[in-house]
Amino acid sequence: HKDVSEHILKPAFKRLEYLMLLGLEYLTLERESTSLSGGEAQRIRLASQVGSGLQGILYILDEPSVGLHPRDNKKMLQVLKSLRDNGNTLLVVEHDEESIKAADYLIDIGPKAGINGGEVVFQGKPDLLFSNKYNYPLSQTAQTISTNQHKETIKIARSDKGSIHIKAASKYNLKNIDVDFKLQAFNVVTGVSGAGKSTLVHQILIRHLKGKKSDCYRSISTDQEIGRIIAINQSPIGRTPRSNPATYTDLF
Repeated sequence: HKDVSEHILKPAFKRLEYLMLLGLEYLTLERESTSLSGGEAQRIRLASQVGSGLQGILYILDEPSVGLHPRDNKKMLQVLKSLRDNGNTLLVVEHDEESIKAADYLIDIGPKAGINGGEVVFQGKPDLLFSNKYNYPLSQTAQTISTNQHKETIKIARSDKGSIHIKAASKYNLKNIDVDFKLQAFNVVTGVSGAGKSTLVHQILIRHLKGKKSDCYRSISTDQEIGRIIAINQSPIGRTPRSNPATYTDLF
């Protein structure tokens, strides 16, 4: 029995190690896959690929850092490097500074977008680009990262217009929390992948405002009447799964 189980448990434990490396040790077996955040699902797929032990594969990843907190991004880069060290080739399309600097070889396309793009403005090791940015004036990547350009935010004083009050929100990874969303203000919900951001907004706040009752909170109240709610996510709105609000409205 030990000889048989060893062949089953060894690869299983190996995959669990990669899940833990990616910070997913808190996931439970009864969680439905549809309840996972985008970042969690992405890291599970990465762990599966690393755990497969395949060699000689060309992996192509289109912006794998999208939706990941910087902390999770570091873990993702560790896994990508593990894939490389296993004898595979990785081709990554990215804007993330940390991912760009971690590359072994960088191809920078530009100099701008549309009719002003479509040229190779640099190819080589990232260190060569960033240490000699003046030799590559057409590289927007080099100029932005090397000079650490940041635009100043214009601060406008806003009077208090009240809030949406959520009491004792508890679902998946949310642990009985109280949250206030300011009305007539720009609210941002942030945190590491899997912390409960989408659960709080989509599963609790939006469902309540749409009149769908739930036992995932004690109460939700508003200081002003809300006339309408418009929720924009990445769900397809056409026959093709690639059609979503951002593509449909030509935002992309």
